Amino acid sequence: MERSLTGSLTPRRAAEAARRLLPPSDGPGRVLRSVDRLERWPGADRLIGEIRAAVRAAPLGAGRDLLHGRWLGHPVHPLMVQLPLGTWLSAAVLDALPGHRRGARTLIGVGLAAAGPAALTGWTDWAELPREQQRVGLVHAAANVTAVALYAASYAARRRGRAGRGKALGFAGLSVVAVGGALGGHLAYRQASGANHAEYVAHVTEAGWHAVGDLADFPVGRAVRRHVGEVAVMVVREEDGAVHVLADRCSHMAGPLSEGDIEDGCVRCPWHGSVFRLADGWNVRGPATAPQPSFDTRVVGDRLEVRLRHLAEAGDDAGEAA
Repeated sequence: MERSLTGSLTPRRAAEAARRLLPPSDGPGRVLRSVDRLERWPGADRLIGEIRAAVRAAPLGAGRDLLHGRWLGHPVHPLMVQLPLGTWLSAAVLDALPGHRRGARTLIGVGLAAAGPAALTGWTDWAELPREQQRVGLVHAAANVTAVALYAASYAARRRGRAGRGKALGFAGLSVVAVGGALGGHLAYRQASGANHAEYVAHVTEAGWHAVGDLADFPVGRAVRRHVGEVAVMVVREEDGAVHVLADRCSHMAGPLSEGDIEDGCVRCPWHGSVFRLADGWNVRGPATAPQPSFDTRVVGDRLEVRLRHLAEAGDDAGEAA
């Protein structure tokens, strides 16, 4: 490979390397094509099914929602991974400086201790994802497991006084962590894993009241799908005359709530089992971590009209005189 007199890559070679990694203007580059093939590769689907069943069968009880991050309003896994990533990166900085062997070893140990809880939150979220995301997530997890093994070996080598070997294993672990992090970013930002799939509703729903049909069109106790502009909504009329309207696409992975079960004043998503309160869209059970957009309702003549309700107004009186 061509190099300058100082031993570094020449600008021309560096530009060529960048072109190989970055996508050209006419389509995806090598990295995106590789991950796209991974999304569509069914070779590990049987293993994925077995792991998914095991994770779902774990006796976590109410702790499952804790691990999903329902209490936080978004997945807790990205928060949990900051500790191992931060300590391992800090250890690499200390390894590059003289006289910090003990500090680097301590940081690696802290990262190893934090890796377990971070992995537990990740597997809990992963089990509720679509298959394409689970394929990428499995490789993401494999990279992280490899990194943990490398850092465990690095820690052991340092304990035995083999500092050079410990540093080499640590830098190798950091490199693998970077690959796993890139796949995690693909999951979060390109495949929208963990994103609020109902967040768009507030941005595309016009202000004011919108007619969605005659009140007689909505049978008691059964969900009916209608539209408010471009937004699909689920309408449920109760025996006491109350009418509840939620955005139809589940905030977890956009499942059709209008096809879910209605029970005890709630609707259960038919895809992954998230439960939302009909009265205000609150997510009473995960894996959804964000509430469902809800609508105020009123009856004008025989027509049902709805208006988007903002979260801060969820406790306000939803009714309004015609």
